[in-house]
Amino acid sequence: MKNITKTRTNKSRKIYKSLSYILLLSALSACSPVKTTYNLNITDITGQQLNAQYWQNKLQNNETMSMKSQDIAAFNQQLFESDPHVVRPLASLENLDKTALIEKINDISSIPTSARFYADGTELTPQDFARYRDNLNIQDVKDNNIVQFGLVTKRSALRTFPTLDRVFNQEMDLDLDRFQETGVFPSEAVAILHTSKDGKWLLVQNYNYLAWVQRDDIAIGDKQEIQAYLDHDDFLLVSGAKVHTSYVPNEPKISQIQLDMGVKLPLLSSTEQHNELYGQSTAGSYQVKLPVRNQDGSLSIKTALIGRTQDVHEGYLEYTPENVIAQAYKFLGERYGWGHDYDGRDCTGFVGEIYKTFGILMPRNSGQQGNGKYGTNFRFDEHSDPASKLAVIKKLQIGDLIYIPGHVMVYLGKENNQPIVIHDVKGLAYWTPEGQFVEGVLNAVSVTPLITLQLNETTTYLDKIYNIKRLTLNNVEGH
Repeated sequence: MKNITKTRTNKSRKIYKSLSYILLLSALSACSPVKTTYNLNITDITGQQLNAQYWQNKLQNNETMSMKSQDIAAFNQQLFESDPHVVRPLASLENLDKTALIEKINDISSIPTSARFYADGTELTPQDFARYRDNLNIQDVKDNNIVQFGLVTKRSALRTFPTLDRVFNQEMDLDLDRFQETGVFPSEAVAILHTSKDGKWLLVQNYNYLAWVQRDDIAIGDKQEIQAYLDHDDFLLVSGAKVHTSYVPNEPKISQIQLDMGVKLPLLSSTEQHNELYGQSTAGSYQVKLPVRNQDGSLSIKTALIGRTQDVHEGYLEYTPENVIAQAYKFLGERYGWGHDYDGRDCTGFVGEIYKTFGILMPRNSGQQGNGKYGTNFRFDEHSDPASKLAVIKKLQIGDLIYIPGHVMVYLGKENNQPIVIHDVKGLAYWTPEGQFVEGVLNAVSVTPLITLQLNETTTYLDKIYNIKRLTLNNVEGH
């Protein structure tokens, strides 16, 4: 699912607080059980290597991406047609029968087979789960259920059950709320399938996930109106990690709304624009159409302002190695957020937001991405030896995605012939040159070597790589 690579145990030695020092030691490791022909004597992940331009300057003139804008449109179309984990919400059936809807509810809101705990250590009881299940409102499912449609009006969480209660597994890692699934963002379309018993939650399907969202963060509208909003030719893309609409007194629904990387908002046409709006000149701002929720839950489209100095772009970014590096580095240092928790993102959210800025869509979870047939795939299994993996790694291209169970990394380039990746990662483990095994914490978007990373004392990241994916139009199985 999301990144579940956690390497903190009772054997933990020292948790280094300096990111650069952690990365230095990881890079220096020459004691990995996997012996390779790579030069592992990197002296440091230096300050300059923590800068996007360092890697951009290492690019060769002939390094390009295989997809242009028309190819990306075709890529997405193929994904919608062939991958069950990516859908067009507005193409959903307008009616669901009782069996189909209950199946969807149970699919996301099943009771876990392993124990769950509240933050104070109290284990959830069958009565607790019965309470959450009761709020699913299955008893109100009809023989025929009308599907509604809406737009997301502010960043919101998609949840396993219709509740904000935080629950954890037996390891009690309070960063990993097991009821947190993913996030949705302003201007995203959703199909609305069901309402919770307390009326505060909606079961929604966005383009790559089905789960529960707070009702107050969704505006319900006419499907044709929503489709026209989405199909607007001229749009402003959020290319920064986060930007905000301009402050507007007495207009909280359009004032300082957070917009994460990949969000796109229609631009007003020249005939719709204002010289002055909300008591200020618009000369230094973009004028965009922002969905807002009326008091009765219905959709309105309002004009919002976004300053021209913010990290935004008219239309999609060009899909180039330089831009992949630049977009990834905009998240560097952001705290890891399981399922888009903590106002951040996890490993697949990190990857998904980067590629949305080029117009490229992908499934939500790492297993769905790694096992997906789309793109060019170099697959490995338990019988694959390190040499076969290293042969592929030697030929990696910028932006290639490296999958181990529960995690994904983005390839940046090589340093002293050592492959370097950027990823949103929770734990860190490695052997020191002196033969000491160290387990620590990154818990952030980080730049690290690949080959020297360990999952535990005997298992490397390299051991667990099961696919390396290159985003290409045609589906190809490598080797």
